[in-house]
Amino acid sequence: MFEEYRLRNYNFKLLFLVLTSIVLGTLSINSADSSYLKKQIAGAVVCVIGLIALSLISYKFISKFYLVLYIVNIIMLIAVKTSGIVVNNARRWLGVKDVLMIQPSEFSKIIMIICAACFLAEHKDSINTIKTLVEYALLCAIPLLLIVSQPDLSTTVDIFVILFVMLFIAGLSYRIILIGALCLIPLAGSFLWYIKQPDPMFLEEYQRTRILSHLYPEDYGETMTQQNNSVMAIGSGQLTGKGLNNSTITTVKDANLISEQQTDFIFSVVGEELGFVGSSILVVILGLIVLQCIRVARKANDDKGTFVATGVATLIGFQTFINIGVATSLLPNTGIPLPFISYGLSSLVTCCAGIGMVINISLQRRKY
Repeated sequence: MFEEYRLRNYNFKLLFLVLTSIVLGTLSINSADSSYLKKQIAGAVVCVIGLIALSLISYKFISKFYLVLYIVNIIMLIAVKTSGIVVNNARRWLGVKDVLMIQPSEFSKIIMIICAACFLAEHKDSINTIKTLVEYALLCAIPLLLIVSQPDLSTTVDIFVILFVMLFIAGLSYRIILIGALCLIPLAGSFLWYIKQPDPMFLEEYQRTRILSHLYPEDYGETMTQQNNSVMAIGSGQLTGKGLNNSTITTVKDANLISEQQTDFIFSVVGEELGFVGSSILVVILGLIVLQCIRVARKANDDKGTFVATGVATLIGFQTFINIGVATSLLPNTGIPLPFISYGLSSLVTCCAGIGMVINISLQRRKY
């Protein structure tokens, strides 16, 4: 469980980058809505302590319990379906409403990274066989189907991308990838036709509307209001921004033009109050975190460590891309949080747990 680690091998760079991003996120949340500050600070302190503790526990020891974690994950997702809390027409949370709620689909991200890493490490030599690919697909399909039925399409896509990248790093044949890409072209065209039909199955009306509003903004002006206001907020920050906690009526935040700005649209707060400079610094910090995870993946002393670090890098990188893409109206509106920045303790717990494991992997890196 605990190995003999040398302090000089501890990845303080990664820890510093994460702490910096958490501080920046807390300041942004306070600026967006100060009523969330106490919960965020308390959650951040617990998560950082947990991160450091987890960084000292061998990832190999944690990986031994991947089947237990997988079962717990399935139980939590089923519990959401049977007794979850409904918020904004979606049943995604467990707990007591407005007191303490957790989002199991967020925890599913790190759990599935661990489970996929263990599976891929055990089947690396047969990764391109039909049997292994079908088994991997079944392993991933059960939690993904439970999550998409909440409904939570954005988290489902997020986890799917993470698991696919891990499969690619494990040695998935380019031939298989090419065949899959060729199949996606007609499927994408069929999907675009399908969502235009009235009352499509497997899609909630709000999901359909969000996609169509991005493709045809002139026909769905009201649906694009959130994103348009977000773009306006980011642009109004100009080079250096209006300053944190700015309370003038000229800010999008204090005009209440974006609802729940402390969560999915937190980047609009950063853009408006810290400007282009502050936004760029934030993107660079998150980018450096991803690069540190990739560096750890390359130097890991076994395949399992490589796959876990790759999964965490993809988690942070892809969510950053999606969240900022939504805030700048480059992508359809989704509910993906910005890692370490957005309000939401379930997301923060997941990201900190992932970083804790990555730091532990770096402590046991390959010796040359």
